[in-house]
Amino acid sequence: MEASAGIRPRPGAWAGLEKPRGGGAYSARVPAVRLTAEKLPPRLALGTDPRRSADPVLRAAKLKASCCKKPAGTEKVHYSADEALILQQKAQDVLPYLDGRCVYLVGMMGSGKTTVGKILAEVLGYSFFDSDKLVEKAVGISSVAEIFQLHSEAFFRDNESEVLRDLSSMHRLVVATGGGAVIRPINWSYMKKGLTVWLDVPLDALARRIAAVGTASRPLLHQESGDPYAKAYAKLTSLFEQRMDSYANADARVSLEHIALKQGHNDVTILTPSTIAIEALLKMESFLTEKAMVRN
Repeated sequence: MEASAGIRPRPGAWAGLEKPRGGGAYSARVPAVRLTAEKLPPRLALGTDPRRSADPVLRAAKLKASCCKKPAGTEKVHYSADEALILQQKAQDVLPYLDGRCVYLVGMMGSGKTTVGKILAEVLGYSFFDSDKLVEKAVGISSVAEIFQLHSEAFFRDNESEVLRDLSSMHRLVVATGGGAVIRPINWSYMKKGLTVWLDVPLDALARRIAAVGTASRPLLHQESGDPYAKAYAKLTSLFEQRMDSYANADARVSLEHIALKQGHNDVTILTPSTIAIEALLKMESFLTEKAMVRN
């Protein structure tokens, strides 16, 4: 990707980026995310053992507080030098308007919310969370598919809402939500405390992506036999028809079809996560600046 004409590095634009010896792509170190007392609302920052608390609300809250601990170490997200520069510059444009508010990514399963979310968190200097992972940790079950199997979708949705409620009291987070998080109005009341961004991916591309990796981790797709692509496409179409209006409530929409057209093609599968993240920052900036103008 070529840097846009007229873009010049700002002081500190390369902060957090490492240039490998001998050239090549730049990389950003993404620290392992941990919930710390500073990031927790007061009721989650208590020091008592949740398993010894007689208060079920406190016990559940404390279990959520420990749910994001990861092993020490870092993950690396690689970008080209041009992409890294643009990401850093656009992040600097957005941050003053964002003012510490959380960013919630919504969209269908397989739309890339986790991958794009990690890039956005890195360049914004935010922490990243995956709401599905938080639910898994909160209920002590290793996968969403198993939660559906052992309990029910309603049980999962109840815990998902509790997780989003807790996250909504925090700041400077990028949150990748589950594909169905948008169906409950209460969840929007939590997410609207921050900025919501819809990653809109064509269903055909989603079905091919999901069919290629399998549907075992997708409980809403793993119940029928037949051709993986055909059943994925049919179910995704049905789910999208149910959720389309809800996704449209997002503050910003990132259309992969639109990005591909701007690049002169119609193949969304060759778009890099960094390219999508750049478009997300552009859409976030557009929404936030328009909102600021109206307010003033």
